[in-house]
Amino acid sequence: MIPRQVSLNYRPREWQRQVHLGLKRFSVVVVHRRGGKSEVAIMELIHRALNTSKELWLGAYVAPFQKQARAIAWARLKDKVRPLEHLGVVEVSEVEMTVRFTHNGASIRLFGADMPHALRGLRLDYAVIDEVAQVKPEVWTEVIQPALSDRKGGALFIGTPYGVNLFSELYFKATSSPDWYAARFTVYDTHAIDDDEVARMKDDMPDQVFARELLCDFSAAGDDQLISLSDVEAASTRHVDKMDYMHAARVIGVDPARFGDDRSVIFKRQGLVAHEPVVLRGIDNMTLAGRVAQEIQDYQPDAVFVDSGNGSGVIDRLRQLGFPVIEVFFGGKPNDVRYLNKRAEMWFEMADWLRQGGAIPNRVDLKQDLAAPIYWYDSAGKRQLEPKDDLKKRGLPSPDLGDALALTFAQPVKPKSELERAAIPGAHRAKRQTYDPYANLNRR
Repeated sequence: MIPRQVSLNYRPREWQRQVHLGLKRFSVVVVHRRGGKSEVAIMELIHRALNTSKELWLGAYVAPFQKQARAIAWARLKDKVRPLEHLGVVEVSEVEMTVRFTHNGASIRLFGADMPHALRGLRLDYAVIDEVAQVKPEVWTEVIQPALSDRKGGALFIGTPYGVNLFSELYFKATSSPDWYAARFTVYDTHAIDDDEVARMKDDMPDQVFARELLCDFSAAGDDQLISLSDVEAASTRHVDKMDYMHAARVIGVDPARFGDDRSVIFKRQGLVAHEPVVLRGIDNMTLAGRVAQEIQDYQPDAVFVDSGNGSGVIDRLRQLGFPVIEVFFGGKPNDVRYLNKRAEMWFEMADWLRQGGAIPNRVDLKQDLAAPIYWYDSAGKRQLEPKDDLKKRGLPSPDLGDALALTFAQPVKPKSELERAAIPGAHRAKRQTYDPYANLNRR
């Protein structure tokens, strides 16, 4: 039994109290640096473990790295439960980083998102994911979320903004979902840092960094960021009436994968609306060409632009089948001399389109791609976009979806007449008919 009065040395600030009282099954809490968010997470886990009546209740604290979980959260968790340990209410395992409650069998265990295999196969009742911006999305979607499903468990996502990632996606989802809890606390809300120190940091830190780290501004972009998160988020929730784009040209952009971990992407756009992309992994160029051919027949575009960097085989195959696709060399000469190359020109055109009312599918991988690249001016004053390889060096994925959408801005496109559309190979076929890539070849 637990003694009725035992102090865990926790007096929540007002913002922390609001969080504990407001949590729903799924909750996203955004807090500035040094605001006390990890303490909220740990105390919420302890509270739930102490009071659960579920058999073998299991709560998980997940930090971006296992070493981080041990160095920071593990010491704090042990400190908070030490009074209970002295009373024999909990047992602490250093090896497994686990606290077990003897009165009901509940457990709290710490994990690192860099070792997701340790979470696979578990049945979780509650999970806290700290510093979510540093956690790969698949750790949540493919590992933790399924582990919560058996017992209809809940999750608390907590952290500080850092660009476009899983954290920003979940926060904006939570703000528009009545069954989710969302809260954001700036340095002026928590009063966790002395006012004089806040004033000093505001004077010393770049405005964008202060806005991101202490004002929890998801849209705070660097001066060299081409497309801001606020622009991306606005575009992902924007609705465009069909009458506003139905007479615009239909365009397809195709970005074939370069390496094994890259994606082949087919993006369709008509005027202000970009449609849901086709994202493919692990396919060869012949298979990709067949899929592009099917999309051309179904969509009947006015132009198809294909990246020639790794798509020469796709281009050759499509032309062999009678599809007049246009190859685009990312490193080639732009139409506008203000840009270093064709890729920079297309991305800047796309950025203008987004700000002028473009609408995109609401998917985190696309938004991350669009908001990732930075730009600068070379010695000749030309605008240059960050190369794919440099993005990967920063730990970001290749922006394949962004490049595919950018390809739809390769050249101005005039809408075809109905007669010209009818001339597209296979245009007379029913849209749902399976495409045979060998149908047009002469057979002996």
